[in-house]
Amino acid sequence: MSVDMNSTPALNSREFQEFLWRVNALIQKGRAPSLSVAVTRHDGLIYSHSFGYADLQNQKLATPETSYLWFSMSKIVTATAVLRLVDEGHLDLDAPISEYVTSYKSKNPGELPRVGQLLNHTAGVANPVPIRWVRPANNSAFNSHDFLANQLKHHGTSKYPIGKEARYSNLGYLMLAQIVSQASQQTFEDYVREQVLLPAGMSRTDYVYLDGADRAVGYVRAPRMVVPLLRKFLPQGIVGDRHGDFQSFRPFLVNGAGYGGFVGDVIDAARLAALHLSDGTCNGKRVLHTETARSMRQIRTPGKPFDFGQGWFRKSSQSDVNPEFVEHYGSGGGFYNAMRLYPDLDQGIVLMANTSASYDFNTIFDLLRRVPWDDR
Repeated sequence: MSVDMNSTPALNSREFQEFLWRVNALIQKGRAPSLSVAVTRHDGLIYSHSFGYADLQNQKLATPETSYLWFSMSKIVTATAVLRLVDEGHLDLDAPISEYVTSYKSKNPGELPRVGQLLNHTAGVANPVPIRWVRPANNSAFNSHDFLANQLKHHGTSKYPIGKEARYSNLGYLMLAQIVSQASQQTFEDYVREQVLLPAGMSRTDYVYLDGADRAVGYVRAPRMVVPLLRKFLPQGIVGDRHGDFQSFRPFLVNGAGYGGFVGDVIDAARLAALHLSDGTCNGKRVLHTETARSMRQIRTPGKPFDFGQGWFRKSSQSDVNPEFVEHYGSGGGFYNAMRLYPDLDQGIVLMANTSASYDFNTIFDLLRRVPWDDR
């Protein structure tokens, strides 16, 4: 299901026209080279469009099929894979992490962090800065188990109180990927492809750039004096050319599929949102039990800067005033994305941009939420 651009009154509404004005201003003022947008219900897409350039050097326009790096928005898929294994009876959320990741220890031997606590970031895991957790897209010499083992050499002991206030951790989701692999007896990537992507119809998303995929170039708006620092701190071959105020990055992949490794387009991201809006089903295929999908959206764990469900979150400042939505962001070198669900409205919205700079996605979400899509 998609919007007929020529006939629906929704596109003539005040909310939609203000949305267009804000996005075009975002592009024209140089906050982002491009922004791709998708709006969905549980039963399918109702609007998608892209604004601006996927590639400034070649003046290539973005389209809804343009691939962006998802970064931490990938965590929703990781959480979905974990809970599918729970539904299948192959994984127990109360099991100690050490049953699957033997090198991870608690500071207090009497306190055993649990698998489920990784989902809501209460396992006390450190969150090292992942600035070098990337590699050129053409570098196939990467082993996820070795990468995690190296991280755990430095951060293999709980840093924060276990089971208390949530503290966001990328490392925790790296461990969840290994747990999925152990419990499924497959690679994490293969399990996700077979058990989440395939039933959800996400055919243009993977942990690598798919052959023939239209790629968005990642950009950071930064002065020239910053470029030597980028080249110093990022792996060789990633920092690209200058384009006006923007510094580009050459195609790269994220080390650590479980925390932020997805590459794909806004339409596939909307399919993930639709899967969760439909309480775990897609195209007649059930990925999660109804109660499981709903429990993921229940924000029960306070933290800073986010309060958490199982994967989904809300900013702590929004939990009391905006209980009607859950969301997840994904940002890193050259990309900034956000996905939000309004379950009571049966509406999901995804924004994907090829910029490292934050932008006013809250206003964009709110405007799209209020567009009268059902008017005929």
